[in-house]
Amino acid sequence: MGYNYKIILQYEGTRYNGWQKQGNTENTIQGRLETVLFKMTGKQIEIHGSGRTDAGVHAMGQVANFHLPEYRKPEQITAYLNQYLPEDIAVLQTEQAPERFHSRLSAVGKVYRYQIRTWQKKDVFQRRFQYGFGKPLNVDAMKKAAGFLCGTHDFKSFCGNPKMKKSTIRTIRSVHVEQAPENGTVTFTFEGNGFLQYMARIMSGTLIETGSGERLPEELPRILEAKNRQMAGFTAPPEGLCLMEVQYKRASKNWRQQSL
Repeated sequence: MGYNYKIILQYEGTRYNGWQKQGNTENTIQGRLETVLFKMTGKQIEIHGSGRTDAGVHAMGQVANFHLPEYRKPEQITAYLNQYLPEDIAVLQTEQAPERFHSRLSAVGKVYRYQIRTWQKKDVFQRRFQYGFGKPLNVDAMKKAAGFLCGTHDFKSFCGNPKMKKSTIRTIRSVHVEQAPENGTVTFTFEGNGFLQYMARIMSGTLIETGSGERLPEELPRILEAKNRQMAGFTAPPEGLCLMEVQYKRASKNWRQQSL
């Protein structure tokens, strides 16, 4: 198996077709990383991400791991990857990991952030990282609705994959709803032990519909019980979503101090 390495990286997902490598395009985060690893080693190196971020979704604290046949110093790997990766992908840290560490299978939780611009005009410098909703939202109503999402539930209504055969039960530890007084930007922060396909974006869309008065906060329990995707809100656009942190058993970096 060789030597196992763990990397923490960030990327702006605007121009990429998501994390996962695809046969019809090389324009993915995984594909770009594996191309540079091949350049570095001369061998095909498979990299495993903690999860598959969608096309257009960003990451401040994505985690991945890969095995190299020969030992290399972590700082040398970091330097090489950053030298040849595009400017919108950056490796923050590399460390040698235990042989059994797997970025996805070893994860115990994730933190996602979703940002919404409520002013009519988009922020010129944040437009690629915020959903330009352009209308005011009722923060109190969204906070009340968010409370119903917390806990262990079957989130099938919030899953974008109708053919999902694995368990759709997840635990959401917290959902924070905040509005910045200086510019009206609304931020949702979701922390949970795992997320289904499009789950964070569907939860965001449902909260937005609640904040805009299209549905009541008290509808959330019924949506969960229905286990029907059609009952939940729309899938919020990808540009507002960012993977902030992947959690493992040992303490990780404080994501709250990071910002795009």
